Amino acid sequence: MHVPHPHRSRSLLLRAAAALAVTGPLISAPTASAATPTAAEVSPHAAQTIDDIGASGAWWVNDLQYFKPEVQARVARLLFSKQGLALSSYRYNIGGGGAAVTTPARAAEDFLRPDGSYDWSADKGGQTFLKAAARYGVKDLIGFVNSAPAQWTTNGQSCGGQLKPENEGDYAKYVADVTDHFARQGVQLDYISPFNEPDNDFGSCGQEGMKVTVDQRDDIVRALGVEQRARKQKTSIIADESSQTTQFVSELPQWISQPDTQQYVSALAHHTYNNPNDGQLANVYETSRTVGQKSWATEICCFGKGSTGWNQEYDPTIDNALLMSRIIYKDFASAHDSAFQWWVALASGYGTDPYARNDTGWNDGLIYYDPDYATNGNQALYFTKRYYALGQYSRFVRPGSVAHDVTGAPDGVEVSSYDKDGTWVVVVNNHNSTDTPLSLHFNSKTPVRATQAVRTSATEDWARVAKPSVSGGTATATLAARSVTTYVFDQKGHGSTAVTGALAGKQSGKCLTAGASGAAISTCTGGDEQSWSYDAKGALKGVNGYLTAGSSGLTTTADFTGDASQRWLLNANGQILSEASGKCLDVSGQATADGSKVILYSCNGGANEAWARQ
Repeated sequence: MHVPHPHRSRSLLLRAAAALAVTGPLISAPTASAATPTAAEVSPHAAQTIDDIGASGAWWVNDLQYFKPEVQARVARLLFSKQGLALSSYRYNIGGGGAAVTTPARAAEDFLRPDGSYDWSADKGGQTFLKAAARYGVKDLIGFVNSAPAQWTTNGQSCGGQLKPENEGDYAKYVADVTDHFARQGVQLDYISPFNEPDNDFGSCGQEGMKVTVDQRDDIVRALGVEQRARKQKTSIIADESSQTTQFVSELPQWISQPDTQQYVSALAHHTYNNPNDGQLANVYETSRTVGQKSWATEICCFGKGSTGWNQEYDPTIDNALLMSRIIYKDFASAHDSAFQWWVALASGYGTDPYARNDTGWNDGLIYYDPDYATNGNQALYFTKRYYALGQYSRFVRPGSVAHDVTGAPDGVEVSSYDKDGTWVVVVNNHNSTDTPLSLHFNSKTPVRATQAVRTSATEDWARVAKPSVSGGTATATLAARSVTTYVFDQKGHGSTAVTGALAGKQSGKCLTAGASGAAISTCTGGDEQSWSYDAKGALKGVNGYLTAGSSGLTTTADFTGDASQRWLLNANGQILSEASGKCLDVSGQATADGSKVILYSCNGGANEAWARQ
């Protein structure tokens, strides 16, 4: 996202173990009494695999090139080392030359000379931190482009224009040449994003950018993909980096469906500047299912004033950090994105005070530096709680971690869980202004003991705190007010592999009821026809068989084949998503009468798509 200011916006009571060892709620309703919390449930079924968590090196690197080497080295440690954020992805800005860009730090140098030769000494600051990321072993190095070199744009500028169609091949060769150059330097770019926020031409020229129409996106992707394959490059393409999830949902299927295009795309990239609701986030998942590829959330920043929506504000406190953590949580738990990438790692737009909230700065960085460093010599670094909040995820949720949905968390609490290499990682946001008890039951790979508990709060930064107690597959803890806490558990074998219970619709208050074929809602009776089991394979089994998303609607089948049409995700927000289509279990027409049909429908966040344990 792009703004006109000079700095980019871009103890707990344990439920009886015997009661939870074999059966438990499918989706637990939040408890009204904090004294006797119902255990939240970690789904036995694995959702998506996490690829990476990262941030970008746009623009601030152009200032940091003038900082002392020891400060640059410190920044690299803060971002990439295990003692820092341990980022598993880093976005390197392949500059377009900065022609006509009015903000010097955003006029990123390109490598192309007018005569077609290359100046590989250009972009000193960018190269410094890209190579540092490589040295630290950051898993995914991503090259992203805001604008092609100005000589190939329709207006001869690095902003306000478009890539001329006749130069699409030249541009593809340029990006491939840059990729080859860095590979020779021992820096393998794992992914390339050939255009950024393509709906915007950035005509204000406060930064680099070019518009890429929907019908040109596939041309650019194919040109680059063909060039990469001809050179046997291992670099993959991500696209299309739409500013808003609504644009991503409507536009990406248009261009990626063009002949010979999808084969070149390895991940579907979107930004979330529209502050998407639960329905819109689920639509991202539906789009990725339709295309058959994973989705990544590749840019967000600049929310504040108590909202995850766009607002001008600088807030280094836990308040804004909790908003960030909510965004990460929702991207992973509702959109089921496989990556989260913050916008700029560093920024200088702290407004009037780097230590205090104010309305003249921007919440675009994790760490800040003095915008007047060149005149006053100040090279101090100022930390926000966002830095530590991101680290609550990035230091622990490592590439290859598998997300498991968590349902039934207490009001004001968001819980995400990840399984990898014999450990559980659980990240918990407590938005409440008071300490809150949490009881968390695991339905597979039982936690044996807690090995770490790390917390960021108003007064703590990655503080080692009391570990949860673990008994009978249930962990219990007390969450500090206004905090983000990460728990790490050893695990062994398998606990119960299925949970069983009834599901009531939020809107109707009536239960999901199995019929001879498909499902409907009816007054809750506790009968067998309203009992559903959910297992590690993602199957929802009722009295008549497995709920299946057929081509003509919901059906029940006697046998489980493992096909995506028989697999479901139970989101924390109550949505039940088909893994085949990404669509929601929906009470047709928002009906509430007994016998009303339950169908599959594109998620809209409505109460007729929300289900909870009775």
